[in-house]
Amino acid sequence: MQSSRWWNTVRSVSLRDVIAFLGQGRMGVPMARRLSEAGHEVTTWRRGSGVTAAAAVDGADLVITMLRDPDAVREVLTAAAPGLRPGATVVEMSTIGPEAVRELRAALPSAVSLVDAPVLGSVGPAADGTLTVLAGGDLSGCREVLGVFGTVRELGPLGAGAAMKLAVMSALVPAQVLLAETFAYADAHGIDRDALAGVLSGTPLGILAGRLHAPAQDTRYALGLAAKDLGLAAWPGASLANAAHTRLREAEAAGLTDRDITAIAHHVRTTPPQSRARPVNPATVPATNGFYSHAVRVGDMLYVSGQAAFDERGELVGEGSMTAQAEHVFGCLSRILADQGATFGDLAFLRTYLTDMDLRVEYGQVRRKYITGTPPASTTVEVSRLFMPGALLEVDAIVALPARVSG
Repeated sequence: MQSSRWWNTVRSVSLRDVIAFLGQGRMGVPMARRLSEAGHEVTTWRRGSGVTAAAAVDGADLVITMLRDPDAVREVLTAAAPGLRPGATVVEMSTIGPEAVRELRAALPSAVSLVDAPVLGSVGPAADGTLTVLAGGDLSGCREVLGVFGTVRELGPLGAGAAMKLAVMSALVPAQVLLAETFAYADAHGIDRDALAGVLSGTPLGILAGRLHAPAQDTRYALGLAAKDLGLAAWPGASLANAAHTRLREAEAAGLTDRDITAIAHHVRTTPPQSRARPVNPATVPATNGFYSHAVRVGDMLYVSGQAAFDERGELVGEGSMTAQAEHVFGCLSRILADQGATFGDLAFLRTYLTDMDLRVEYGQVRRKYITGTPPASTTVEVSRLFMPGALLEVDAIVALPARVSG
């Protein structure tokens, strides 16, 4: 009963209270400074500092997180949880999406309040206190503190701020990719870039067009973070956002992860269009005979060719043994998946050809070692023979790649 009493007693943080600010990246540093300048007692913490997250939040009335992604937030708050005092409020200000916020609520002690409050704005507004704070949940314990950062928009229950942030970014980020392609079109058709920027300045896209026409030299909103945000915002109907996400991942692969989002303009202008279908032939897997690729990637899907038990010399591995051949096949599959940042948990479909269905139990024992979670859609068929004598099985697959894959 004590935990529920704490849950219902949310006290507003005053200047006498301690604030722990977890995360000292581009946004975290100026935001923590704003709090100090407003008179709050602030303890700052960054990963790798040698101080544990639990020690950093010990005794804090308010804990603010400003970290890169959902994994970082989960890791840090899990480590911090033992140090959170009953009655404290955690304000999660990173961009992690509503699902991750709900997971955090379930993971945190019930005696600790949680508010999601991601922000709109970059480093300059963070320093000036002109951010827009998109808040979800009960703000009674942190409303005044959040006002130090800028304008607070109270959007509803827990998770509403996180959802709103992704909704906004799913419009703003693709618009910048679209304008990068617009300027590339101008170059290809002899249109003066200054003239185009001038025309666009009189449209609703004017501000963004100005930024793309004169890209920032310093990083205000990192391209890698933009790709992460669009990955979180992905949903089946988001065709434009998904296309922009692909463009950004290509730019990440070109080494632009830490550059400002406006660097996408130069990348689009100078990078030849890529084929929609890209071969994937990792060096960790025995080479093909040149007539096929081990896998072909199309957008966020990976189509894996049939894998059989042959080594780098083209010789059969594990003759007569289903277990040995299956181990080799799944080893090849795991390396192909890893090359694209995927795991067996990302399998959408698996198809297996066996020359003897009576050996399916041995095959299944190996398969279950690698596929340990929710099984993919799958088909297993018996065939009279495979393309090389002695091969007992061949396995192909379709994979839904993780959002942050770059390749």
